[in-house]
Amino acid sequence: MSDLLKSLRNIRSLRAVAKNLNVEHLEEVLEKVKTVLEEKRQEVAQAAQQEAERLKALAEVHQFLKEKGIAPEDLITEQTATPKAVRQKRPTRPAKYQYTDENGNIKTWTGQGRTPSVIQRALDAGKSLSDFEL
Repeated sequence: MSDLLKSLRNIRSLRAVAKNLNVEHLEEVLEKVKTVLEEKRQEVAQAAQQEAERLKALAEVHQFLKEKGIAPEDLITEQTATPKAVRQKRPTRPAKYQYTDENGNIKTWTGQGRTPSVIQRALDAGKSLSDFEL
């Protein structure tokens, strides 16, 4: 707990602080504390109202489920039993181009993605992509 809060909660500490203040300052502090207290009360009341609305909505949903003959547990098991949509992998594309890498290995390329460095150097040197077609 902070020292300020300890002082505010202890009557002796308040009296010791008030001894050094004049009445106008104390009244000003009192008004500010009242304002903060009223704001806090409004926050608490609003939170309580929101919670009451939430509980009322839950009761309405529970009553609706009861009328339809659905147990709340059924909702949970139904939701977990349903498989999620599985993303299908697209089929691999056939290779369109063939080239020999720096190590002498013959490799292929589908034409998608980055151009292999060997083919890119040949294209930069003036060759055509059709020179590498299968």
